[in-house]
Amino acid sequence: MKNRFYIALIIGMPVLAAGCKITQKYGQPDIQTPATYRGAATTTDTSTLADIRWQELFSDPQLRSLIQQGLDSNLDLKIAVARMKVAAANLRQSKDAFWPTLTVTPGYTHAKPSPAQLQAQGIPGASIPAYDQYSLLGSSAWEVDIWGKLRSTKRSAAAQFLQSDAYRRAVQTQLIANIANNYYSLLALDAQLKITEQTVEIRKNDVETIKALKEAATLTGADVVNSEANRYAAQVLIPDIKRDIREIENTLSVLLGLAPDSIRRGVLEAQDINKYLNTGVPLHLLSNRPDVQQAEYALISNFELTNAARTYFYPQLNISGTAGFATVNTLKGFFDGTFYWNIAAGLAQPIFNKGLNRQRLRVAEAQQEESLYNFKAVMLDATKEVSDALFSYSTASEKMALRYNQLEALKKAVEFNKELLNYSSKTNYTDVLTAEQNLLTAQLNGINDKLQQLQAVVTLYRALGGGWKQ
Repeated sequence: MKNRFYIALIIGMPVLAAGCKITQKYGQPDIQTPATYRGAATTTDTSTLADIRWQELFSDPQLRSLIQQGLDSNLDLKIAVARMKVAAANLRQSKDAFWPTLTVTPGYTHAKPSPAQLQAQGIPGASIPAYDQYSLLGSSAWEVDIWGKLRSTKRSAAAQFLQSDAYRRAVQTQLIANIANNYYSLLALDAQLKITEQTVEIRKNDVETIKALKEAATLTGADVVNSEANRYAAQVLIPDIKRDIREIENTLSVLLGLAPDSIRRGVLEAQDINKYLNTGVPLHLLSNRPDVQQAEYALISNFELTNAARTYFYPQLNISGTAGFATVNTLKGFFDGTFYWNIAAGLAQPIFNKGLNRQRLRVAEAQQEESLYNFKAVMLDATKEVSDALFSYSTASEKMALRYNQLEALKKAVEFNKELLNYSSKTNYTDVLTAEQNLLTAQLNGINDKLQQLQAVVTLYRALGGGWKQ
């Protein structure tokens, strides 16, 4: 009776002492965010571009097909899913840690004691014959989670699983943006190649015209070779454009999980993804951007590991037991009167552990501090990316309007200068060359303006956290 009382006392004292709270409850840190993004109109509208499904944002069927193929086959995304499986296994184990261990051990022993052993034990007789012992034992051990170490470890594992899921979604949003941006770059290069090839054909005709004007004594041989050089100046751009096309096709193929190959695509003129560019407010990034969520889950995980590290300074209560059957020299009647058992409970209070408990806590606190700063840094970078994308879109739109006027003026300049060649031998052919070169440059830059606008929308979509919602 007294033994049971002592056992209850050993178990009950730590439980009563657990009223002193060792672990703490996580609270989201105060993250200072601006009321609105720099460059965005002040708004309280909760709608945001990130709420649009990527299938609705992109109207080009070829692009939608490429994105879907990327989501199905991209290797980085598959790696992210594999990481989720690791985190899920760790979470499952952290839940199972609350249960006692159970081990079953069948055993067989063949032994023959020596006379010296028998004499030392005070057993008379010269010897005892060899004997066989058969046993079937079961043992169990259970750590009572008094201070919340196992609960904190489980919460840390749960945060790590959510962190891995957020990482997968971050990879997905970045993948969609990379496919779209490279696709638009490919269309822009196609357009630049087309314009350059058309320019080369025009300048070939110009060479023949200049030769005819030379025969008419209107222009000189210098003008003929200058016109030929002007043609080659445009033609030399083509190999570089073709090289860039091949490289981006290869990049897109890798994003799709394929060996480098050609990419089916539309044309730049047909692209239009300028939906309503609502940004919401920066506070929405906490719920929209996967990388922000990933950073916070890392903070939560380290917070709970700090909680677990504190519990190592307090007594650990373990309950263990053994039970089984054992016979000697025969298996007959193995379960008849051969059962035995024992149970034990004990406290282990750390006194000196070579500084390991203190080191564990300091490391956990430092890692928690690091993850807090990383969380804040990710939030700052997110607001910066949104502001940059907004400004990139607005400057591209402004340039497109100005570029239209520039192109119209340059086309007229080329036409007027060429027309003057037919009427005056004093016309400076250098003016024609300059006007033509300026026109080609402006045409190529106009394509880049359109590309910048398209990519700014894609970047803004990703910066706001779009691309993972179904």
